[in-house]
This record gives sequence, structure tokens and C-alpha cells, in this order.
Amino acid sequence: MADYVLARKSRNIASSAVHVLLNILLGIGAVALTVFSANPALGIILVLMSKWRVFAVRSRYIWINVKSNLVDIIVGLSVVILSYYAGSSFLPVHLILMTIYVVWLLFIKPMSSEAANLAQSLIAVFLGISASTIMTAELDSILTVLLAFLIGYAASRHVLVQTESDNFVLTTLASGLIFAEIAWLCHSWAIIYSFGETGISIPQSAIIMTIFAFVYNYARQAMVRYREDFRFKNIIGPVIFGAVLIGIIVIFFSEPVFNIY
Repeated sequence: MADYVLARKSRNIASSAVHVLLNILLGIGAVALTVFSANPALGIILVLMSKWRVFAVRSRYIWINVKSNLVDIIVGLSVVILSYYAGSSFLPVHLILMTIYVVWLLFIKPMSSEAANLAQSLIAVFLGISASTIMTAELDSILTVLLAFLIGYAASRHVLVQTESDNFVLTTLASGLIFAEIAWLCHSWAIIYSFGETGISIPQSAIIMTIFAFVYNYARQAMVRYREDFRFKNIIGPVIFGAVLIGIIVIFFSEPVFNIY
């Protein structure tokens, strides 16, 4: 019996070590393949291959699995797209993106608490909107809007599916529509903040939507918590803070020197 327990523990340790190693290789490989090939296709294929379990089911379950894994897929694809648009020369931003993806895979993604779900959705919003804004900056705004809708829908669903037992389809669709509207408004004057030779580029819209997503979720949670006793004073602090922060960003950090065009 003791030998069996020891053998099982050894297998568990070995399995965990392999799991960690594969995640590290995925995080590094998705960025490295994209940079060295100067093409996002290999990185995208690697990310999608890592999600093979999503598609290895009967056809009627595939869409359910995709919806459940949208946040993770958005993070992975966003890392690849941001790596591609940062250029084919290895820059500090590529190392940062590798680190972010590895940390996501090893530490952030496995967490399942309510706070962790919110953090995961906010990371997906920030990276997803950053990637979609940079990718579609010179394309038709309809693509920007559609991607923003998908990201808003996925982020909202990721939080609600863990905390709500009732039907939340309307709430997630509303979140997606709000994201789409903000993306459409921001598309006409896309501001990108660049940081010297690091290759780091952060769209203003990504910051705005991440702040909005946090305030939106806080307000929703307060409404659920207080129900009939809900008062605006329950959310006034975060709402004012978010509005002021967005106002400062839009008014004082929207100079043409930052404009992508």
C-alpha cells in the first residue's frame, strides 16, 4: 500500500512538472514563433492547439465549450497579435508579453474565486481591446465593433456564469453592445500611447474599457447584493472615480502627438 501511495505521488509530481513545463513552453513559444516568423499564423495555431479539448467533443458541445473558454482564447490570441504588431525584431515588449502569458497560464487562469474571475475578465478586456484596436486601426470600423462586442460579451459572461444561477444572456449581450458602442466612438480617433524603444503600445480605448468593465461589474454586484434596498450611494464612489479617471484620460491625454494616424 505504501509503495502504491508513493508511486501515485511520484506520478502526480511528474504530471504537475510536465504541465508547468508545457505552459511555459506555450507562453514562450506563442510569442517567439510569431516574432521570428514575422507572421502571427504559427502563434495562433499554437494557442488554438493548446485548446484541443474544446473541440474534441461532439459537435453540439463545441459552441458551449468555446463560450466557456472565450476569455482564455482572447488572452492567448491577443498576446500573439500584439507580439506581431510590435515588430519582427525582439523588443522588451515581447519579453513582457511572454511573461504575462506564462503568468496567466500558470497562476491566473487556474484560479476560480469571484475576485479571480473579475481579474481574468479585466485582463481579457485590456489585452483583447489593445490587440483589436491596433489590428483594426486602419480597417473598417465594423470589424472593431464586432471584436469589441465579442470581448465585452466574453468578459461579462465569464463573471456571471460563476456567480449567477439565473439566465444572464440579456446582461452579457448588453455588455457586448456597450463595448461595441465605445469601440465605435473611439475608432474615429484612435489614440495609442507608445513608450520609447520598448515597443509597448497601449490604446486609450483599452484603458477606458477596462475601467468601465470594473465599474460596471461593481455596480452589478451591488445591485445583486442589496436588491430591493439598493441605493445609488452604494456605488457612487467607484462610479465617480471611474468617470473622473476616464475624463482625465480623454481630456488631458488625447493630444494629437499620441495619435496612431
